[in-house]
Amino acid sequence: MYIVTGKFLIVWVMDIVSMKHKKRIILVALFLLVLAVALYPPSGVEPIYYVNRPTGEIRVEKVAGEGWLAWLYYNPIGELTLKALVKRKFLSSFYGRLMDNPSSAKKIGPFVKEYDIDMSEAEKQHFDSFNDFFTRKLKPGARKVDTDSLVVVSPADGKVLAYNNISEQDFFVKGTKFNLLAFLNDDKLAQKYHDGSLMVFRLCPVDYHRFHFPVNGALSPPMKIDGYYYSVNPIALHRMILAFWQNKREYVIISNEVFGDVLMAEIGATMVGGIVQTYKGKFAWKGAEKGFFKFGGSTVVLLFEKGKVKIDEDLLKNTQKGLETSILMGERVGLFTDSVNTGYVEKKTSFVTEIAF
Repeated sequence: MYIVTGKFLIVWVMDIVSMKHKKRIILVALFLLVLAVALYPPSGVEPIYYVNRPTGEIRVEKVAGEGWLAWLYYNPIGELTLKALVKRKFLSSFYGRLMDNPSSAKKIGPFVKEYDIDMSEAEKQHFDSFNDFFTRKLKPGARKVDTDSLVVVSPADGKVLAYNNISEQDFFVKGTKFNLLAFLNDDKLAQKYHDGSLMVFRLCPVDYHRFHFPVNGALSPPMKIDGYYYSVNPIALHRMILAFWQNKREYVIISNEVFGDVLMAEIGATMVGGIVQTYKGKFAWKGAEKGFFKFGGSTVVLLFEKGKVKIDEDLLKNTQKGLETSILMGERVGLFTDSVNTGYVEKKTSFVTEIAF
């Protein structure tokens, strides 16, 4: 009897050990499977093409953090990480604080070299942190601002998409319209700009990251809308176009006697440490600094009422082909519509002689 019982116990113990061993094998297999999926190179990521405005040639953008972006938006484990963690404010704020740390300054040299950034136009050459470099000012005269009162200028360096009528044209992704109501969170404003024109200026991490007023005029009180921190890079937008009206954003309305009420908005994005407004007072001067983005690429949006602006033809044509156009702050991007209808005559105003950055 004791022998039988002993044999039973031995068999029972062996079964338990075998079951635990099988569970371990299953858990290890699941871990390896998840790891393989997480590390598997994303597919379907297209290069970012854009038009170099001075030459008209099509170029491929060298994207800072391209592998990271592709993993977040094109890998299933990356997408889970994005939705659970990366889109949250605390991560972007935390990374922004890291870029404020003096130890981050060691990243500046390699970054400048890898992305061939022209430092000769920077106001200073020595920086306390990466964010100090990232938010650098330019020397006076480094950007020429078109001071013609009938001209709208680019508010930032970067790449631009332009739409004459946002209610009739697809926005970025075929079959998708720009959701004004969600973006502005205001019924009356959404109706005001419903058939209007839209310009989207995307600032890459390698760009000059201060933004400036595109026209002069009286300013409304600023409006802030809370939101997430998705990337606004085309790699991400092809998978999540909703980022434009779900991300954190701020806007003012510039009341101009020629262009009407021009809405200017800044959009936060992944790893953007913050949107900092530096302007003072209740009046905007064209070309004067409005603010800057801390570390990370982001976006400036301009909205015009219907019939108030004629966007430059090259920008419209490139956008229709699905291509952004490179732009520098201060460059002309559009004209007052009546100047187009009656014959444009260049007419310089005297309110700006030189823009101090």
